[in-house]
Order: sequence, then structure tokens, then C-alpha cells
Amino acid sequence: MFYHRSVRPVLFSLDPECAHHLSIRLLRAAGWTPAILRWISGSGRLPGSRPVRIADLTFKHPVGLAAGFDKNALALPAWEALGFSFVEAGTITAQAQPGNDKPRIFRVPEDEALINRLGFNNDGAGQIAARLERLGRSGRRPGIPVGLNIGKSKAVPLEQAIEDYIFSMKKLYAYADYFTINVSSPNTPGLRELQGREALSPLLKNLRELNYDLAVKFSNPSPKPIFVKIAPDLAPAQLDEIIGTVQDCKLTGIVATNTTTDKSSLKDPKWHSEAGGVSGRPLAKRSTEFIRAISQRTGGRMPVIGVGGIFTQDDLREKLDAGATLVQVYTGFVYRGPRLVRELLEGQKS
Repeated sequence: MFYHRSVRPVLFSLDPECAHHLSIRLLRAAGWTPAILRWISGSGRLPGSRPVRIADLTFKHPVGLAAGFDKNALALPAWEALGFSFVEAGTITAQAQPGNDKPRIFRVPEDEALINRLGFNNDGAGQIAARLERLGRSGRRPGIPVGLNIGKSKAVPLEQAIEDYIFSMKKLYAYADYFTINVSSPNTPGLRELQGREALSPLLKNLRELNYDLAVKFSNPSPKPIFVKIAPDLAPAQLDEIIGTVQDCKLTGIVATNTTTDKSSLKDPKWHSEAGGVSGRPLAKRSTEFIRAISQRTGGRMPVIGVGGIFTQDDLREKLDAGATLVQVYTGFVYRGPRLVRELLEGQKS
């Protein structure tokens, strides 16, 4: 209640992007202060903690932080203290880039939604790799799995996308527990074209081969898990095609889903023509339908990370019942605050 009565009104009085940067700065500062991290983490073990295992990774429970919140991997220790079982940093591109013009984030409180058209603003793979190297040397790298979400640089044409993703994976490989390949953001022109089989198959095959080569180079016991993040605006035939491609390329699983360009469900018509992707409540049903479709199509054998509209225990249960192996939150964290993970897990069986 303190967050709702005192903190959120202050944050929501600010421009959304300013509020976001302020939150990241505070969480980053907390990561340098062990006493603050202990205070944030509270009693330690979360209610209803239920370990999940994917490949060689163990997650303390199903709830992680989605890509987009900590784009530059600035506040990783704080996310563990807040109770997340894993965090996905990014989206990271080979080239540092400022993203799209501002304003580019909008709150839609009446729908518990956000609209963003950020456009992969980030420090670039090289600088973020150096930051993660320093984090490890300082002994402050969190004990939870850290996924790195990589995307295509805006300045790079689609025909050079494979080389662009390869550059990022090479730079970041030593610091990732798993990778997510983002081919579904609506805010980088042409990116979603990479979801078609003709473009997706060679991209994923090249990244799979690189994964094996780098595992040998770094003396890893096995290649790192790789997920593909997909759009919620795909037709059923397109979704089937992507599932088949991921299976053919022997990758780990799918992140379902990214933001949607469909704004027809937003109550206020003024948002219907706003450019960008919608996250939060309006995405919940569609992302669950995609999770269920992937689970049914693969007989439940493909790990799925469910994203979209998780605010309550019922929302979490719905995603897990549909077939999600793990889930990620973003917009729910903005609206519900730092106790969200604990509140979600209180209804889970140990």
C-alpha cells in the first residue's frame, strides 16, 4: 500500500521515461550497498517458491523480469533482491543507438497498459559486455540466471542481420546464462520480417552453430539455452511456421510474447492511432493463447516463457496452466510495485 499511496503517485507525476530512468538509477545505486540489498530482500525465501529447471539452469521460482526494463544491465543485483528468479537484460544491439524520438513511452492507467516505441535504445554490445565483466570482477553479479536479449541494429539492413546478431552474441557470450533472439519488436523498421521462415531459419541456424563453437571456446559443458521472442500479432499459420523453425534449429524455446500493435481494446480512442507496442492488461489474453498454442503444438515439450499482462496470482496461474514454464513481468511491476513478485508467489504451492 505504501507504493500505491506514496511512491507511485510521485513516479506517475513524472514523464514515463524520466520515471523509468529514476527507478533504474535508484536500483543501480542500491546494488552497490549490501545493507540496502538485504533490506530490499527482506526475509529471504519467498512464499510458494517452486524451482524450475531448463537445460543446465535452475530458477528458484517461475517469475522473472522481462527485457526492456533494464536495457543496459545496470541494476542486476537489485532484481535478485526484489525476489525475481531471473532477469533478462536488453534488448542489446551490436551498435549503440539512441532509439526513436521522444516522447516514446505512454501510460494508459485506465487499461493498466503501456505504449512504447523506444526502438532498442541501448549502450551497444561492447559497452554492456564491459559492464558485465566489471560486475563479475566486483563479486556483485547476482546468483540468479541472467538472460541477454539481442536484436538487430537499426542502421543495419535486413540482409546483414545475421552478421549483426553474431557480433552481439560473440561480445556477450561469456556473460549470458541464456540468450533471447528478438525478432518481434514493432519499433525497429522491418524487424518482424525476420519471423518468416526464409529469414528466421538461416539466422537461427547460424546462431546455433556459433553457440556450439563458443561453448567449446569457453570450455562450457554445454551450449547456452537460446529462446526466440515472437510477436502476438502473428496469424496461426505463421506461429506454426515459427514453432517448426525453432524445433528444426534445435533451439531451447520461445518467449511469448512481445508487445502488440493492436490498440483496438484500449478504452480511449485517442490511443488507437498512437505508434508503438502495447503491453500490460490488453496483452494478457492474446499472450496466453499463444502460450497454449505452442504448448499444444509441441506436446508441452518446448519451454515457453510467458509474457503479457501478469498483475495477480490468477494471471500467473493462467499463464502456467496454459503451458508456460516461466513467466516475465514488466508493466505489472510498473503498476503494482516492488512487492509484485512476493504477491504473485503467495498463491503458488511450494
